[in-house]
Amino acid sequence: MTTAPTSVITVGAAMFGDAVAAQAVPVTSVDWRPPMPGTEADLATVLADPLRRDANARALAALLGVQASLVDVALASELLGLEPGQFLHAGPPITWDRASGPLRGALMGGAALEGLVEDPEDAVALFESGTSVSLDPCHHHGTVGPMAGVVTPSMWMFVLEDPATGRRTHCSLNEGLGKVLRYGAYGPEVLTRLRWMRDVLGPLLQTAVRATVTSAGPVDVTGILTQMLQMGDEAHNRNRAGTLMLMRDLAPAMVESGADAADVAESLRFVGGNDHFFLNLAMPACKLALDAARDIDGSTMVVAMARNGTDFGIQVSGTGDEWFTGPAQLADGLFLGSYGPDDANPDIGDSAITETAGIGGFAMATAPAIVRLVGGTVPDALATTRRMHEITLGENPRWSVPVLEFQGTPSGIDVSRVCRTGILPQINTGMAGRQAGVGQVGAGLVTPPAEIFPAALAALAGRTRARG
Repeated sequence: MTTAPTSVITVGAAMFGDAVAAQAVPVTSVDWRPPMPGTEADLATVLADPLRRDANARALAALLGVQASLVDVALASELLGLEPGQFLHAGPPITWDRASGPLRGALMGGAALEGLVEDPEDAVALFESGTSVSLDPCHHHGTVGPMAGVVTPSMWMFVLEDPATGRRTHCSLNEGLGKVLRYGAYGPEVLTRLRWMRDVLGPLLQTAVRATVTSAGPVDVTGILTQMLQMGDEAHNRNRAGTLMLMRDLAPAMVESGADAADVAESLRFVGGNDHFFLNLAMPACKLALDAARDIDGSTMVVAMARNGTDFGIQVSGTGDEWFTGPAQLADGLFLGSYGPDDANPDIGDSAITETAGIGGFAMATAPAIVRLVGGTVPDALATTRRMHEITLGENPRWSVPVLEFQGTPSGIDVSRVCRTGILPQINTGMAGRQAGVGQVGAGLVTPPAEIFPAALAALAGRTRARG
């Protein structure tokens, strides 16, 4: 006598499960995937590391424990010691000969801004010779830069500080969207805007921030992030609420600064009309938190994801300053005007620091309207946030998702979980034109190259074996 099963458990066989369910038999589906090819031995080594569990707990606690405050606005020459001819850029290290079109365009515009050349086109020879210029990643200087991320000595920088430790991070001021330097544009209108930011906006913001710090204390950037995530922002490609809250905190001091009234009005219009302005505070806030989790032996937590338009790189807490890199990917999304996929450059920018900290693409469920910019659907946004919990060490109770019953955002990307599940971090991003000088051509969704996570896992395994 054959007895019909009372229930069935299926593993990775959806078709079989559907067939059984159609016969009125209860089915429990287990979502299991084989690990990334070739990672089995390294996974076994890393998962057995006696330091790993405690190291990851410490790394996650460090990430979640940082409070980011806006304490100053100052010139890059003063903060970072940059001198004429020294340029910072987004992503892992790169040389001019491998630089992408948008990075080259931003460097060319930066050289003209600094007076190294009169015409940005003349900067090509300057960078090709390499004798009087240098390139270095923003991340190597406690700094992050969106898109091309080019920083020159005369640019003004936000200064964020963790009051508990005094550690600081920095980011340049946001220019807006379209034809802007960070997207590789360098036309006359770009340089005119940058000079106005250097001569008018930067000094006014410095006065306002310093006056605000004196009268009311530093601006609580972490607190603004907490609120904006509940107001429809995800703090990477949607920063509307965050920008308005920042204006609320700084506008009185700007008005009372004694600056020319026309300059104050123009500055307020510029910030108010630039929904991305707060991005350049969200990014260094995330870097400040992630830098606190660096250099913990045995930790498998990712502390940086960054792209220079050619390479995508990650850094991991347990492997120090080493970069693990692969080819930057093309985003899949929506294009502006007549632009299409052939016009877009591969992924670029330090702004993936937001996803590394658990917001941006990881918090898409907080900002369903973002799908109108980057593509996809509202259910996709909800599913993305849920899926990112599978590759993270925990969640951030400060940054919660109302539509998911105020669950904290997924935080602390774990290299071993990425390799074990094959799930890659989800990033939403702007797209720069492939050719220098074009500017923004669209926005979309992208993931890192898969091979960088097995490479990082192998390095972690090597360190585990070396400890014996």
